[in-house]
Amino acid sequence: MSSVPSDIPAESEGRLSAPSFSSGLTVPDFAACLQMGLEPVGLVQGYCVMKWSFYGAGSPYMRGMGAYQYNTQQGAYSESYQCPHGYVGGEHISWGQNFEQTMVEAAWTQGFTSAYSRLLEEATEAGGHGVIGLVDTVRSLTDQAVVEFHLLGTAVVVSDAPGPPDGRPWTTYLAGQRLAKLVEAGFMPVSIAASMASVQVWPYCMTEYYLRGQGGTYRWSPQYATSEIEQLSRAQMAVCRLAREHVRAQLGTDTLYGATFAASDYESSGGPVLEATLRGNRVRRFKAFDRLDPPRPTVRLT
Repeated sequence: MSSVPSDIPAESEGRLSAPSFSSGLTVPDFAACLQMGLEPVGLVQGYCVMKWSFYGAGSPYMRGMGAYQYNTQQGAYSESYQCPHGYVGGEHISWGQNFEQTMVEAAWTQGFTSAYSRLLEEATEAGGHGVIGLVDTVRSLTDQAVVEFHLLGTAVVVSDAPGPPDGRPWTTYLAGQRLAKLVEAGFMPVSIAASMASVQVWPYCMTEYYLRGQGGTYRWSPQYATSEIEQLSRAQMAVCRLAREHVRAQLGTDTLYGATFAASDYESSGGPVLEATLRGNRVRRFKAFDRLDPPRPTVRLT
């Protein structure tokens, strides 16, 4: 490869001789990170595809009886419902249950963690101290419980600073001004934190009646025209609580910052399945509030 011609400006010579890099940052985020002393070294990513199967009645994943029972031996939420009518007919659903699908949660965690570990491997190979502006995408590839996990971010080096003590790059969803405000407030990013919770609802008679728009076998009076579907309400509350507990277990003594929560549901052969995901930035205080220097102007009118 020929050398850089000697008749070009010094600024251009420096730009052409410098190593190239890739970045997933927007122009404002890129400028703000340079102001903080974060130099991008490369775009990094991690990928994983997971497949799992669901289970049904008689499975050892079924939980015991009791309202909002948390079985310490099995470590999972369950709640059972009993028919208030007595025997009505052969097709009458006299018993129902909400239960945490720990196998589904474990598969989701394995897929996310695998993709995350591969992103860290690429960041380490690039010499990055951390990964900023991380974006994670989790989507179903088919209707048969095949899920794709894709994580993408920009590896950066902290100017004039040694790498992480353990050699493991730190990560954050933040970039640009949001990251600058975090550092200004005295917090440093440690890692991202993410969890998923899943609760299967096996409807009993009252839930089935309400979902059909009915008031119950013997309850056709106007006073039952509006009724709360308690089994679904409690399942939704439980899945939100479980997602928070799973993330809290990852934090230790650190803090979750910039959390985002998403809930979804779908129908399975056994009934509704409620799922919730919680993501955020695990951060740690390292100094008191310290205002950053104002950014240098890059455009002058004179």
